Amino acid sequence: MNWIISANSKMYDHSSSFEHYGSIDWRQGKTKFEVGDTVYIYCTRPLMMLQYKCIVDKIDLDSSQIRDDKEYWIDQEEYLKSLDGKFMTLRLIEQISNNRMKLVNLKENGLKAAPQGPMKIKNETLQKYIDTYFTDNYQTDFFPETLKESETEYEGAKKTVIVNKYERSSKARENAVNYHGLNCKVCNLNFKKVYGEIGEDFIHIHHIVPINEIGKNYKIDYKKDLIPVCPNCHSMLHRKLNGKEPTIEELKLMMEK
Repeated sequence: MNWIISANSKMYDHSSSFEHYGSIDWRQGKTKFEVGDTVYIYCTRPLMMLQYKCIVDKIDLDSSQIRDDKEYWIDQEEYLKSLDGKFMTLRLIEQISNNRMKLVNLKENGLKAAPQGPMKIKNETLQKYIDTYFTDNYQTDFFPETLKESETEYEGAKKTVIVNKYERSSKARENAVNYHGLNCKVCNLNFKKVYGEIGEDFIHIHHIVPINEIGKNYKIDYKKDLIPVCPNCHSMLHRKLNGKEPTIEELKLMMEK
């Protein structure tokens, strides 16, 4: 059975929870989910789109059988309320950032309204649409040509940039853009203001600390580790001067000279 449920990122930081653990113990309520069901998660405002595909691994858990995820709750009162009732474990299969999964497009292909509570996907047209377009293959907001599992090449103004998996991950984009916005943090360029509709939601994500300087078990902090930048500034941030890549502040100073 295929389902859609909704998530409010202003209440619970589900993106970081998935990033760090690969699963979330989700309130099951009275809905009769079964192990093996597919669950798509619809993210409410400001995203208003399907972004996560999960598999139900466990059902009918109580609060003593789940992971304590208090650190991901933005609303602590809701965290305390969340401990009541039954839970299911949702294992993340895929997360995407694809405009075809936005509410306006889903409604044109069989979804009646924005999901409020759990809903079974009974509409065959809707399911076919999701099966076809729930993929990052249609998303070109980051780096279109994948070289390796963890690297992508971007042809910048003067240099080819090898970009790590965090910089092009949909998870990274959601967290960093929600927190920092869509303006380049070096030159302040906003693509929508300059190019109109075609530039909407377009930005690159830069990882401030080089990946080779942190351990493989390091938990990415989107507030301090990831930052939105335009392609030209991104290219310059990866260009070494005297053997060292410039910082955001150093690049700003170079532009002012």
